[in-house]
Amino acid sequence: MRVIDENGEQLGILPTHEALAMAQERDLDLVEVAPNARPPVCRLMDYGKFRYEQSKREREARKRQKVLTLKEVRMSPKIDSHDLQIKMRNAERFLKDGDKVKITVRFRGREIVHADIARQKLTEMAEELKDISVVERPPKLEGRQMIMILAPTGQEAKPQPAAQQS
Repeated sequence: MRVIDENGEQLGILPTHEALAMAQERDLDLVEVAPNARPPVCRLMDYGKFRYEQSKREREARKRQKVLTLKEVRMSPKIDSHDLQIKMRNAERFLKDGDKVKITVRFRGREIVHADIARQKLTEMAEELKDISVVERPPKLEGRQMIMILAPTGQEAKPQPAAQQS
């Protein structure tokens, strides 16, 4: 196996028992860092410190991750044009905040016969919001409701505060 010391210098290709003996005399651990390489690459290091730094890097990566939330806008197929404009404004605000929007049309009683009206309202809404969003899932009837999902376009999403560099 190829052995690298604690300072990052290559010690060459050594048998396993020699590498383990070297690690013990330096009071370090022998950690396999590239098992698929030919020959496998091992490093002399303090394994506890390595695990701590690895978890620290993972925490930093999670901190910088943008969490997408799904906001929902509900309406009925008999919604008035003014109410539809208000729902559209809410959806626009959610999209500008960088959230996905799930638009749901609930059918009550025999309204489900007029699913085409709901589909028309959803496509009208998607058309109105096309400059700040993209249709992730087109209108689809699921049970007694029709659902459409809009996702914000890349340039419209609100920038996250940059993590402090150390």
